[in-house]
Amino acid sequence: MTAQTLFYLIIAIIVLNFIKDKILDAINAKHFNDAIPSELNDVYNEEEYKKSQTYKATNYRFGLWSSFFSLILTLGFLFLDGFEYVDNIARSYSNNPIIIALIFFGIIMIASDIITTPFAYYKTFVIEEKFGFNKTTRKTFFLDKLKGLLMMVIIGGGIIALIVWFYQLTGNQFWLYAWGIITAFTVFMNMFYSKLIVPLFNKQTPLEDGDLRNKISAYARSVGFNLEKIFIIDGSKRSTKANAYFSGFGSEKRVTLFDTLVNDLEDEEIVAVLAHEVGHYKRNHIVINLATSILLTGITLYILSIFISNPLLSNAIGVETPSFHVGLIAFGLLYSPISELTGLIMNYVSRVFEYQADDYAKNTYKAEPLISSLKKLNKNSLSNLTPHPAYVFMHYSHPTLLERVRNLRK
Repeated sequence: MTAQTLFYLIIAIIVLNFIKDKILDAINAKHFNDAIPSELNDVYNEEEYKKSQTYKATNYRFGLWSSFFSLILTLGFLFLDGFEYVDNIARSYSNNPIIIALIFFGIIMIASDIITTPFAYYKTFVIEEKFGFNKTTRKTFFLDKLKGLLMMVIIGGGIIALIVWFYQLTGNQFWLYAWGIITAFTVFMNMFYSKLIVPLFNKQTPLEDGDLRNKISAYARSVGFNLEKIFIIDGSKRSTKANAYFSGFGSEKRVTLFDTLVNDLEDEEIVAVLAHEVGHYKRNHIVINLATSILLTGITLYILSIFISNPLLSNAIGVETPSFHVGLIAFGLLYSPISELTGLIMNYVSRVFEYQADDYAKNTYKAEPLISSLKKLNKNSLSNLTPHPAYVFMHYSHPTLLERVRNLRK
């Protein structure tokens, strides 16, 4: 196989993936105006349903134009040998492979962030603002961008530097060391993300003593679940949309409730949502997802180690001087169909896990408060109640509201 053949294979993968996504989006959009199923008739009134339809259509058009722009930019960058240009800039500053890789990825990531910022700004301050969701100030928006960039430089740069160093030191055996680094980082972040990273962006406060905490504590005791750490996060700082999540293991496990969730739901509904999250923990979903992610990372790195030394990878995207960092980009582009396949499997498993967590909440608490909470959360985020099954299969990590309601009422 020649470098030119690989180049056109990469182009084909990018274009076909774009076409596939746009066809799915179009099929899904045709169902925006479908009649609401009888089980969900109480979610929207007529005015709210029209608003949700407008919101869906607005996001559909925005997604169409933004993804088309991304496609043209990516293809233009590949056809005009953009990676060769960036690689030459990086090599003009140093001969050290680690420094070259850091400059190379730094330029690409920062340029990508700058290019995508106007789209994120429009999404936040035009679309989300228009439909009453946005609570983000411009100061918060740009501070978030800056903090994210600094985290990318420090954490991402550190991991890239270590991986390149191990490659220089051990050759094709680098994948074992890289796997070890990424595994340690993944486990650490799962344990301490809420304690170390979240405070950089949001304020978390322990749930105060009172009826809600008493009800949550009573439920936790009833299922033999030791839960001391219950936090409220100021999600309303950025959006009116609500959420809740479980994080950590052992002594670090905690439940975080968005303040918008606490404000929108009744106490019984909040306990039902919490029961769902406890179900994930009790059914070992968090551990299974973590182990699966680590395994898939190891497999991907092993496959990468087989091909990374082949100069065809670098040559395929127009870079004459073969290198690990350029080969990594080419491999990522070629590997994307396999990543999409594993993503489909993970989404399917995730939907099964959601059913299991719902069943746990139904069996250890009550079904109706969970149903009413799900309906409120979908209503408050103007969710699509009638997505096309193909779109759900390809993109949804959770079952649809209708599927969850029917399962909870069995």
